[in-house]
Amino acid sequence: MMDGGITALNEKVREESAFVQNLISEFERSIVGQKYLIERLLVALLSNGHILIEGVPGLAKTLAVKVLSGSIRTKFQRIQFTPDLLPADLVGTLVYNPKDGTFTTKKGPVFANIILADEINRAPAKVQSALLEAMQERQVTIGGDTFPLDEPFMVLATQNPIEQEGTYPLPEAQVDRFMLKINVTYPSIEEEHRIMKRMAFTNKNIAVNAVVGPEDIQRARSVVNDIYMDEKIEKYILDIVFATREPKKYRLNELDGLIQYGASPRASIYLNIASKAYAFIQGRGYVTPQDVKSIGPDVLRHRVIVSYEAEAEEKTSDDIIKKIFEEIEVP
Repeated sequence: MMDGGITALNEKVREESAFVQNLISEFERSIVGQKYLIERLLVALLSNGHILIEGVPGLAKTLAVKVLSGSIRTKFQRIQFTPDLLPADLVGTLVYNPKDGTFTTKKGPVFANIILADEINRAPAKVQSALLEAMQERQVTIGGDTFPLDEPFMVLATQNPIEQEGTYPLPEAQVDRFMLKINVTYPSIEEEHRIMKRMAFTNKNIAVNAVVGPEDIQRARSVVNDIYMDEKIEKYILDIVFATREPKKYRLNELDGLIQYGASPRASIYLNIASKAYAFIQGRGYVTPQDVKSIGPDVLRHRVIVSYEAEAEEKTSDDIIKKIFEEIEVP
């Protein structure tokens, strides 16, 4: 791509990404720290992807999603997943009308723009899979009728770590449909001090201002699609994904036997789109290898399934991904 084209693209990105700063300001008014979480929420929003947020209770996961939905003029729905939830509670059902013997469709809470699936791993598999069609096909079938979902449509699911009591692990097929899986960690002592000072009130209510409309999101998404990615960076993405499947081919012999399943082709697609969205948030019209490195672990974490051997050595998918990023040559 010619330098002139890149300059024009940079200018366009700078104009269109101005609202990102407004969104970040809304987050900062309500949440202390959590820059990593906030950036990933924006990447998923701009990439038309879904996001799985994992962390122990009390780390502002739900609050972050509420702030995101409050700062966009869209319909938000929170669904609390529980062991007795039914698929119909999620997508809706047919209601019989005895007067004239007909059925009418009662749509469920999934018919919104931003869905917060809170503690998704507390509901059984049949409910989790009811989300599958909505997430993948952007449509829902009730009875014999199929209903398209409104755009933007985004599922933000939170889960507590699997070791906790009373949880159902998400099936691999469903986890793969999340563009990003992010792990939220404890704040630093300075951040926690600020959280305590800001939040330690009995009647603390946080007002969030709607600063962005759905049309801004759609426009930004079309600019994200135009962001320039050099062929060398495309090759870099493919090398990273293929190294999870064939580590020996990339001279990563120490990983041989530690990976049960490598990343699926969705990983290559999502890593491409997410890297462009990450560049957009940084106000750039082109992708750098550092963009791929920054967002890569979040795209790959839940797609690399470790073997029993790796578990015995206490190696996680994060350890394996870190090793791959260290060893694969950067363009």
